[in-house]
Amino acid sequence: MQKSQSRLIELDFFRGLVLLIIVVDHIGGSILSRVTLHAYALCDAAEVFVFLGGFATATAYAALAERRNETIARSRFLRRSLEIYRAFLVTAALMLLVSAVLSAFSIDGPNLATTDLDDLMDAPLAALGDILLFRRQPYLASVLPMYAFFALLVPMILPLARSKPWLLLAGSVALWAGAPAIVAYLPAAPDMHWDFNPFAWQLLFVLGVLARCQPVYQRASAHRLSWLVSLLALAVVAAAAYYKLFIEHEPLDASLKQNLSYLRAVNFLAIAWLVANLVQFGWARKLAQWAPWVGEIGRKGLLCFIAGAVISLVVDSVLYAATDGYLNYPLGLLADAIAIGALFAVALGVEPLKRAAGRLYGGWLRTSA
Repeated sequence: MQKSQSRLIELDFFRGLVLLIIVVDHIGGSILSRVTLHAYALCDAAEVFVFLGGFATATAYAALAERRNETIARSRFLRRSLEIYRAFLVTAALMLLVSAVLSAFSIDGPNLATTDLDDLMDAPLAALGDILLFRRQPYLASVLPMYAFFALLVPMILPLARSKPWLLLAGSVALWAGAPAIVAYLPAAPDMHWDFNPFAWQLLFVLGVLARCQPVYQRASAHRLSWLVSLLALAVVAAAAYYKLFIEHEPLDASLKQNLSYLRAVNFLAIAWLVANLVQFGWARKLAQWAPWVGEIGRKGLLCFIAGAVISLVVDSVLYAATDGYLNYPLGLLADAIAIGALFAVALGVEPLKRAAGRLYGGWLRTSA
């Protein structure tokens, strides 16, 4: 992708596409999820989401620093950390509320936050305190604590990415390597754990930042031996796909995802290299222009993530109850259509609702005066 201080429509498109994939991937009976990234790779949409988060962060930071100054850019991302923390609390509350409502209607989906609900009923103050301190992370809210952590570190990461990229990369790799030993020290309530170890996943966030701040891909792809890198990347992607499609059909051990194993990281980087090659031909920009509503989801990333979590949990639970947990192609496709349509409705409807509310509020003020 070319460097530009203007908004990158390709970036918005990819972020929107990933959010759509995350929604269907968390619906157990989804038909579309049978052909998304996790079906033929050792990684999944989470790696893409975090990498693009780093890329988008660097883009926003650079634009703000150029438009205003570094101090304002730093303070903006400190506030962003608080915004993500609030988003975590909202998502956690919605996961508990939706789980309670579905349980009240005897819809017992496989991913309802029943354990958290039971603990909340038994010891409400302790359970709420655990959520406030990240010691308890209800279903689908667990990715946000590490994002709050990343946003908090942006004022330190961005200057290093521009002035001392190799030092930043070395420190990030060292932290990733030691992350499995550190995860035990993260705050967690009894029988709870972090689904995403931030000390491991920061590697992809940092790589996304570096990809934006430094012309890494441009220099590497311009080298006369870059075709060898592409060939190696293609071999890695093919080997991972063969393993997932023909050898290992069961989900990989959860700890490999929690601590971002090298298998997942290498597979993602190989895919990212090949996609970057394709982006150079301009297909991503054409797709983004052809489907601007996907980019709209990407531009409202935090809101759509929260909405997507609720949509996934509701659709997954209702579909599970309707099919007794068995795969049903017509109902699965219907569930996919409902989930995707609902997320598009959120992304496309929020601005008109804001304008309508503003007009209503303004009219009320004039009438009151």
